[in-house]
Amino acid sequence: MKMAALCSEFGDLGQIKKQLISVISLCKERGLLHSAKWASELAFALDPLPKNDLPQEPPFTEEDAQDLDALTLAKSYFDLKEYDRAAYFLKGCCSQKAYFLYMYSRYLSGEKKKDDETVDSLGPLEKGQVRNEALRELRVELSKKHTARELDGFTLYLYGVVLRKLDLLKEAVEVFVEAIQALPLHWGAWLELSNLITNIEMLKSLSLPDCWIKDFFMAHMYTELQMIKEALQKYQNLIEAGFSKSTYIISQIAVAYHNIRDIDQALALFNELREHDPYRIDNMDTFSNLLYVKSMKPELSYLAHNLVEIDKYRVETCCVIGNYYSLRSQHEKAALYFQRALKLNPRCLGAWTLMGHEYMEMKNTSAAIQAYRHAIEVNKRDYRAWYGLGQTYEILKMPFYCLYYYRKAHQLRPNDSRMLVALGESYEKLSQQVEAKKCYWRAYSVGDVEKMALLKLAKLHEQLNESDDAAQCYMLYIKDIFSCGEQLEHAEVSTALRYLGQYYFKSKLYDEASLCAQRCCDYNDAREEGKALLRQISQVRDQVETPSADLFAPLSNNNTPVRRVSPLNLISFTP
Repeated sequence: MKMAALCSEFGDLGQIKKQLISVISLCKERGLLHSAKWASELAFALDPLPKNDLPQEPPFTEEDAQDLDALTLAKSYFDLKEYDRAAYFLKGCCSQKAYFLYMYSRYLSGEKKKDDETVDSLGPLEKGQVRNEALRELRVELSKKHTARELDGFTLYLYGVVLRKLDLLKEAVEVFVEAIQALPLHWGAWLELSNLITNIEMLKSLSLPDCWIKDFFMAHMYTELQMIKEALQKYQNLIEAGFSKSTYIISQIAVAYHNIRDIDQALALFNELREHDPYRIDNMDTFSNLLYVKSMKPELSYLAHNLVEIDKYRVETCCVIGNYYSLRSQHEKAALYFQRALKLNPRCLGAWTLMGHEYMEMKNTSAAIQAYRHAIEVNKRDYRAWYGLGQTYEILKMPFYCLYYYRKAHQLRPNDSRMLVALGESYEKLSQQVEAKKCYWRAYSVGDVEKMALLKLAKLHEQLNESDDAAQCYMLYIKDIFSCGEQLEHAEVSTALRYLGQYYFKSKLYDEASLCAQRCCDYNDAREEGKALLRQISQVRDQVETPSADLFAPLSNNNTPVRRVSPLNLISFTP
């Protein structure tokens, strides 16, 4: 179908609005409701058009006239989800619109039967061999039409979906690109393509039309590929171009901040989104993840009750309730709600991952592994599922498996310190100390979220009798803990002080050793050792005068790239 010429610039927002209004109508006629919703939300964010500027109805062909009655009848059945009935009355129709609806009805009929059978016969984690029986027939018929070049943009999109469902992913990518070139304004085709792109190189290799909607796609892809800085820049450009009122863009920016764990920013945006669109359910599961991480029980409870009032049988609602019960440590109830979400939509990525977490909490490792594997089947780019698998195999004491899964998670999130620390621990268990050191140091360098990398690095140096480097790491660790304002009762500060006290004592730096020993007395688990060290220092001082040598002059040149600094001044770090 020929559409109005697409503008590659954002200069003419009126033209973009026209195109959106046209594609909304085309999608609605074909029952493509999600694409119609996306285009409608975007159109609503732009200023209304004057009556004379509204787009004209597409031309009506002789074939359309012939099929009008059958199409009207079939569409009414389709809207009531009577897909077999709709397909029956469309059989033999010739127009492009009727042919698409005929094939789409058959496809959805097969999907509905598959889902019904899955829910009836299988538990939430069973693999099952239930397939959409219509797929092979649809592929044969669409393939013939495709070879004869008789498919329009919408039917090409459907052909791509059928190929993806049959796991013919390479062919599916090619067909989706073809569908986008034939009909660039159909957002559903862009989204389906995004699910098949595995890395930035593959994205760059695709031949996509140069039009305004490509910017939305690229921003979405950057978010999916964890290139958050680039994604935020794209969305900022779109806002400046005239889409500042778009709730879709606000939600995507919030998701991007969620992905880089900028929790406060993400929460602020989700709260703004709920003010603009109080009955919105899309993305509210992501909002609940943020409330969960911040342990905001009252807010999460309010959100859950609010969504139940709006629509209790939506996937997102079930995930929010699951998160609420998980925060209250009612893990069986939480898992039950995630199972409900998966009955409503077996391809819900978040629910599979969250259910894996709940099974981990319940110490049901085999069920957790199955849930995480399902999540990876839905989306291979989900780092949380790879990381979850690594944690599960860690519990099962299978370090080689851990290493494989943590590596996958690290590839997807190269600057996430949690992945690096987990990798370091796996290397350590496999006695690959040099690799472990590199991972811990890298975790510290990229900004250690959990403040554990330096501590683990110091303990590793300690085990290897690399006392100078261990002291250096413990010192940096204490500075790091005190500078970030965490409470003094941090579990491992006493360990660092204890080691540094002994290290200074052996280095004959009795003033520093005395200071560390005094600070050890602030901690219950190190008090006795601190007192004992003070007694030792007192005895030695009676005999020997304290040397004034620089502590780090004799430091060895080891593998860990650490900064050489002066002895630790603990007084300046007193909270």
